[in-house]
Amino acid sequence: MARLTKDEIKHIAKLANLKVDDKQSALFAEQLSAVLDYFAQLEKAPTDSVLPLFNVNESKNVFREDKVSPCLTQKECLKNAKSIFNGYFKVKSIF
Repeated sequence: MARLTKDEIKHIAKLANLKVDDKQSALFAEQLSAVLDYFAQLEKAPTDSVLPLFNVNESKNVFREDKVSPCLTQKECLKNAKSIFNGYFKVKSIF
C-alpha cells in the first residue's frame, strides 16, 4: 500500500485539531501507514460465507427480574455530603 505523505499527516492533524511538526509527521506517517497496511490485509480475508455477528455471546433479551430490596435512606445518602440544601446534594453551578 502507498505510504502516507507528511502533507497528508498534517492535513489529518489539522482535521483533528492537533499541532504536528515535521519530525512528528514523519513518524506518524510511518505508523499510520503500518496500521492501514493491517486493514489492507483484513480486506483480503475470505468473509463471503461468514454471517454478520451482532452479539458475541448470542444472548437475547437478557434482563434480570425486578426485585424490591432495602435501600439507603435520604439521611444515610447525605451523611458524607460536603454540602446539603433542603435534603439534597448542593453543588457548584456549572453554567
